[in-house]
Amino acid sequence: MSATRRVWTPATAILVCSIACGSPGDPTTPGALLDPPPGMGLQPVPAPDFSTMESGVEAQMRAVHDTLRERIDDSGATARELSRAYGEMASLLMAARDLRTAEPYYRNALALDPSDRRWAYYLGHLYRNQGPLTEAAASFEHARELDPNDVATLVWLGDAYLALGRPDEARPLFGRAVELDPASAAAWYGAGRAALAVGELGPAVEALERALALNPGATAIHYPLGLAWRRLGEMERAERHLAIPGTVEAQPADPLMMALDDLLESASAYEARGRFAFDAGQWAAAADLFERALALDPGNAGLRHRLGRALRRMGDLRGAEDQLRRIGPEAPEFGGAQVTLGELLDEGGRGDEALALLAAAVERNPDDASARVAYAGVLGRSGRPEEALAEYARVPEVDPARPDAAFGAAMNLVRLERYGAARQRLEAAADDFPEQGSRFTHPLARLLAAAPDDAVRDGRRALGIVEGLAETEQSLLLGETLAMALAEVGRYAEAATVQRDLISAAAQSGLRDTAAALGANLRRYERGLPCRQPWTADELP
Repeated sequence: MSATRRVWTPATAILVCSIACGSPGDPTTPGALLDPPPGMGLQPVPAPDFSTMESGVEAQMRAVHDTLRERIDDSGATARELSRAYGEMASLLMAARDLRTAEPYYRNALALDPSDRRWAYYLGHLYRNQGPLTEAAASFEHARELDPNDVATLVWLGDAYLALGRPDEARPLFGRAVELDPASAAAWYGAGRAALAVGELGPAVEALERALALNPGATAIHYPLGLAWRRLGEMERAERHLAIPGTVEAQPADPLMMALDDLLESASAYEARGRFAFDAGQWAAAADLFERALALDPGNAGLRHRLGRALRRMGDLRGAEDQLRRIGPEAPEFGGAQVTLGELLDEGGRGDEALALLAAAVERNPDDASARVAYAGVLGRSGRPEEALAEYARVPEVDPARPDAAFGAAMNLVRLERYGAARQRLEAAADDFPEQGSRFTHPLARLLAAAPDDAVRDGRRALGIVEGLAETEQSLLLGETLAMALAEVGRYAEAATVQRDLISAAAQSGLRDTAAALGANLRRYERGLPCRQPWTADELP
């Protein structure tokens, strides 16, 4: 693609109309045009709308915009200096998600310096978000020419070709990305989708399973994987994946886009990046970003709640408590903050305080399902399972779609040794909430494998459930359930082998208490005895 080629889009149509109509006006007012230096083949660019910006962002934008105007007016400015000025302004606009305004700035930057990969790459993302996709592909191709081994560029270019219905062009790009970074879930995800698009089902399943193993949180992988299994005739596996909502994409490590996100100094920008870090499990980074956002917007109760949650995940319970207690009852986030604070107090061994706080929250707002679920959870862990069950039973009246209430009720039935009722509750919940995956089927397998009630156990069914889950999930807990199921069907030697492997893995991970607890069941299996305790009292959530 020629770096200076104009593309007819709604944005450029507005520009042409503005030029034809004249009256350029003040270049600092919204909609006004800033003319380029004469004789360079560049296009005018629209002024940002400063009136809609936070004060800190407005100051940043005005400073960079003023620098651009100075470069345009400076007859001695080099093409590279002008390119950098246009590109830096475009990047601030892109970070602020003002893509249409950013487009002509990036085009000028690229026309002035086609060797600067950033401008082609950012244009690729701009068109990937607003279209046309053909321009996204062309821009990413330009970026790839400048760095053929950049994994993020290969992945995004492959994605563009897939979206354009050109999987044969996408496949080698994803293949090269996998060669360069075998640990990239995004590269494997793309390779799997490209293979699926050309009908190569075996390679598609292999690549998508690899992607899911590398990034289990990327739920969007489940849909194409389910399609591949369905086309292979594996309907049970297919339905398991197709039942999971796919909203989180596997994305490549992307330093240039991360740099873009770091440009804006505003509370909303810091909050957005903090939420992304939180969802990715990067608690310390999320806490830092929320703190920076609060420094700019100290009265934002929602931000303070997010900071408290991040500190809690980091294990800083005192810091989390301090933030949550600073949210006043007049704040919209007060109810949610009280729930988080109650859960935090319970984690810290302050169950009585948690109960008092959560009971008050339920009394204040009886329709707050989250408060009622949290209150019921603390009641169960405090040795009051009958009261917990009563609270869980009230949750569907205000929010029928609460899987945590069904799970909590089942676990409290276990506390009460009502194993048959617990089994029925888990079976019903697995049918009612298929998108929850193993949340209900795994504890159901535990009951089937190790419940003290002979009428509840079904070792063969338990083993079938666990073996199915093990295809896409590995954990110490699932391995422990597998050993229980093997023992229940009389395969004690295999159960003991699995248990020894679990003990070794726990010891290597520094989980000494876990390793010691696993030893009790190992001794049972070595003596040819099954397990008759699906959970210890401490293990019940």
